[in-house]
Amino acid sequence: MKKITSFVLFAFVTALLLSYTFKKKELSLTAPDGYVSCYAMETKDMIQADAGKPGFAALHIAPKPFVLENQKGKMISFKSNDGIDAKGYFLKSQKKSNKWLIVIQEWWGLNDNIKKEAETYYSELENINVLAVDMYDGKVANTPDSAMSLMKNAKSERLENIIKAAIAHAGSDAKIYTVGWCFGGGWSLQASILASKQAEGCVMYYGRPENKIDKLKSLHCDVIGFFGNLDQGISKEVVNTFEANMKEAGKNISLYRYEAGHGFANPSNPVFNKDAAADAHTKAIQFLKDKMK
Repeated sequence: MKKITSFVLFAFVTALLLSYTFKKKELSLTAPDGYVSCYAMETKDMIQADAGKPGFAALHIAPKPFVLENQKGKMISFKSNDGIDAKGYFLKSQKKSNKWLIVIQEWWGLNDNIKKEAETYYSELENINVLAVDMYDGKVANTPDSAMSLMKNAKSERLENIIKAAIAHAGSDAKIYTVGWCFGGGWSLQASILASKQAEGCVMYYGRPENKIDKLKSLHCDVIGFFGNLDQGISKEVVNTFEANMKEAGKNISLYRYEAGHGFANPSNPVFNKDAAADAHTKAIQFLKDKMK
C-alpha cells in the first residue's frame, strides 16, 4: 500500500513540475518578446488585438466630459467597397484644393474631442480639406470598458474599407496627409500605406507601428511620431524597433519622446501633459506645412 501511495505522490509531483516547466509564459502588453511573437500577425490585426490584452484598458482613464459647441464642420457619408457607407466629420477647404488631411480617432470613437482636433488642424493649415473618419460607424464610448468592446469588435477589414473609402472620396489626384492618436495613431500609419503614391505626410501619436519591413518599404511619405516614455502600451522597445525598421526600409522618420504617459495629448484625458502636447502639436503642424509646400 505504501508503494502505491508513494508512486501516486511521485506521479503527481512530477506532473506538477512538468506543467510548471512547460507552461507558456504569459506575455505582457509591453514585453519585447510579446511584440516579436506577434510578428507574423498583420499589424492592423495587432491593433485590434491590443484591446483584448490585460492592462490595456487600464492605460485609458475615462475622459472628462467635453462638448464641442458651434461646430464648423458637418457629418457626411461616402461610398465604401463593402457596400456600407462610411461617415466622417468634414471641413471643406475655403478654396478649391487637392490637399486632404484624414484625421483618425482614439479608441473612444469619433467624439467631440476628435472633431475639435479636426477643426484645429483645419484652422492652422491653409487650403486643406479635413475629414475625421468615423471608424466605429456611429458608436462612441465614454468608459474604458465600452471603448474596449468597440475596438475589440471592430473588424480590421471594415476599418481598412473605411480608410480606403475616405481616400477614394478625396479623389485620385488628392494629396493625402494623415494624423491619429492611440488606436488612430496606428491607423494613421496604415492609412498612409494604403494611400500609396498619394501619401504626402503621416503624423502618429503613440500608436502601434507597422513592424513588417516590406510594408514600410511600400510607404511613400515621411513620418513624424510622438511617444511617451511612461507609456505602458507602446513601450520604448517597440518605438526603437519601429525607428530601426523605418531606417532599414529606407524611409524618413522623426521621433519625439516625452516623459509622459499614454494619451498625453488629449486635453480631456486625466493624464494630459500640457507641455508635451503643445510641443508635439507645434511640431506636427510644422511638419505638415513643410510637406504641403
